[in-house]
Amino acid sequence: MRCVVIAEAHCADGAARRSDHEPTCLKETRVDLLKDIMHWSDTPNDACIFWLNGMAGTGKSTIARTVAREWAKKERLGASFFFSRGQGDRAHASKFFTTLAYQLAYAQPSLTAGIHKAVCDRPDIPRQSLREQWKHLILEPLSQLSSVPSQLQSLILVIDALDECDDENDIGLILQLLSEAKNLSSMRLLAFVTSRPETPIRYGFVDIPKAAYQHFILHEIPNPIVDLDISVFLQHEFDRIRKRRRRLPSGWPDEQSVQRLIRKAGGLFIYAAKVCRFTESSPQDRLSLVLDDSKEKGSSMEQLDLMYMKLLRYAVRVEGRVPPGEESPLERFRRIVGSIVILFEALTVSALASLLETQLDKVDQTVESLSSVLNYPESAEDIPIRLLHPSFRDFLLDNRRCDDLQFCVDRENAHGDLAVSCLQLLSRHLKQDICSLKLPGSLTSEVDPYTVQRCLPYEIRYACQYWVDHLQRSNVKLCDGEPLHDRVHAFLNEHFLHWLEALSIIGNMPDGVLMVKALDSMITVSNPKDLSFFFLLGIRRLATACSKIPQTAGFSEWNLL
Repeated sequence: MRCVVIAEAHCADGAARRSDHEPTCLKETRVDLLKDIMHWSDTPNDACIFWLNGMAGTGKSTIARTVAREWAKKERLGASFFFSRGQGDRAHASKFFTTLAYQLAYAQPSLTAGIHKAVCDRPDIPRQSLREQWKHLILEPLSQLSSVPSQLQSLILVIDALDECDDENDIGLILQLLSEAKNLSSMRLLAFVTSRPETPIRYGFVDIPKAAYQHFILHEIPNPIVDLDISVFLQHEFDRIRKRRRRLPSGWPDEQSVQRLIRKAGGLFIYAAKVCRFTESSPQDRLSLVLDDSKEKGSSMEQLDLMYMKLLRYAVRVEGRVPPGEESPLERFRRIVGSIVILFEALTVSALASLLETQLDKVDQTVESLSSVLNYPESAEDIPIRLLHPSFRDFLLDNRRCDDLQFCVDRENAHGDLAVSCLQLLSRHLKQDICSLKLPGSLTSEVDPYTVQRCLPYEIRYACQYWVDHLQRSNVKLCDGEPLHDRVHAFLNEHFLHWLEALSIIGNMPDGVLMVKALDSMITVSNPKDLSFFFLLGIRRLATACSKIPQTAGFSEWNLL
């Protein structure tokens, strides 16, 4: 047996994120820091965690990809997990340890037997607590190793953007569990962790022994060193642009312009990256636009916000008349981009258009105009739209930073609008026996995947899984007089069983139980004679009934290779 493969349903899609197309540090940059990280990984001591702490835009993920690739070349990379808010399973920790175990089994074949035994002994391990998953899938298999080849005396986990994990309690628990690796005697298990200096992260490190970790504050590197690295990056990117745009003068941009950009960046690599991406399609005009302001001073974050505002004003034309009944570019921006920045999973252009009931070309135009901040592969229709950096989401959702309020996205309103869009989409498409299975006792594993994709396209699956989450985040109360109350009541009255059937087919029935319980907690009743009382009573009975549904088909299959 070469290794054990945990079913894909129990692994976070894209969490390893080791694509050759994603940027790593240029050869002449981050030299001293990378040496320090490699020295930590090569030197035996109690510090089993290296915490790279840095503000948004300082280049943490690029460094994480760089060291991950270096350790992979040396066959020392055990596993990696790149958290990312709004990217499905990568936004929370429910599949964190199962994903790491999957990768560890491939990286170290001698772990296969231990992981295999843990899976066979506990088929429901994906549903158990993080502590139990860590103990049985990772810690015990490592501790049971009797002999380890000399070249594999240590394995390294790369965990990027831990602050992007939704649950603050999980963040602290993950750090606490990782620190237990220092007690392993059979093999050194190390964890390279990056994050912003958010409060849950700092508290998490306070709760573990100081000897168990060492940390490096990225934004405290002396300015001349960071400026030099940004200069190398800008020259590299501008050289690439000049090669593609052959009519550009050989001296473009001049040294004075480059130095102004370095000052504006203020140590933020993300600022330099956005400038290069923004200027690529029309280099001279757009670089002049970036440099055309007198605000040379101010914090690096203020300069980044100024850059984002220029991108928005360039991409979204707010002037001019709009024909009666037609949506303005600004309204379309708030609806489409406002949805993109709060989605729980990224959607393709076509899936987003279907969810929002909007013409495909309108979504396409809006997204394409913001290619400086959105990853939009025009040639691949099945690739989701992704934010190039989470700082853009932070900017749009913070009215203190996005000071032109016509561009600012109200988080609660956006979630409420998406909840309505999900309910409308499901009401149009859900029906009994949606996949035409004919036999009500069919197992999930017996359903042809192509039939599921055809009958339940991605936007339908998204709406099934997340309409309740959007409803919760909108902070509304389901009570008489609230428009959403009537929508939810009408949907459940007509499509509740159809919704459960769809959730079962896509393997999400356990989440359906939790969603029904969440609806129960959102309902308020002022008068027992009101319709809300009977609505509440029905929901609670459904929650009780759902909790008794056996969790068999599709939930505990583990594929062994």
